[in-house]
Order: sequence, then structure tokens, then C-alpha cells
Amino acid sequence: MTMHNSTQKFCYYGAVGSLVLLIALCLAWELVLAPLRPGGSWLVLKVLPLLVPLRGVLKRDVYTMQWSSMLILLYFGEGLVRGTSDTGVSMMLAWVETGLVTVFFACVILYLSPYKKAAKQLAKQAIHKASNKAPQ
Repeated sequence: MTMHNSTQKFCYYGAVGSLVLLIALCLAWELVLAPLRPGGSWLVLKVLPLLVPLRGVLKRDVYTMQWSSMLILLYFGEGLVRGTSDTGVSMMLAWVETGLVTVFFACVILYLSPYKKAAKQLAKQAIHKASNKAPQ
């Protein structure tokens, strides 16, 4: 299936951009900007799960985009918790994380919308076809 319209194209670039920015933010946050310990912390490993869907998102893989929209919610939770409990730079970074996650999630949902509609239509057609061939 190809790009349907400019909205879907915009959403694809929004999803890619926000995911890449989230990866960069997590690396910078835990290594340089506000690590838990001076010099960086093992919390930087939180970026690894974000690298798993990156290739599929770049390739517009529908399945990858679907499951990554659920994975990203872990980072939304972290952003909310740290945004309300941390102070200073770390609090600000947590709110930026929450914003990037929100952009990614919204863009993926909007990008996948035409695929979801097409799948529902195919399912309806298959059910209709099967019910017409059923023995009476």
C-alpha cells in the first residue's frame, strides 16, 4: 500500500522524527545533560528498546508501527513520573520526553488509520462472500 495523502506522509515523517529525537534525548539525558550519577548511568540502556523498531518505522512497516505504538507508552509513563518527581533539568527533559512520545503515538495512529480502514473493508467483504456461499 502506498502513501494515501499528504496527511499520511506528514504523519510518517512526524513518527520518524519524534522517534529519532527521543533516542537522541534519552542518550543525551542519561550520559551528559542530567545523568543519575556524574559521568553517566546505566539508565542510558533504556534507549535500546527504542532502537528495535527504528528500522521498521523507517521502512513504513505497518506491523512494526503497530507494536511500537504500544512500546512507546512505557516512555510516556517514565516521562510523567520523572516530570512530576524530578527537579531541574531532569524534570524539563522528562516533559520533553512526554511530548515526543505523544507526537510519535499520534503520528503512528494517524498514519495507520487508512490501513486499519482497508483491513476492516476486506474483512467485511470476506464475511459477505463466505455468507453468500454457505449452503442453505
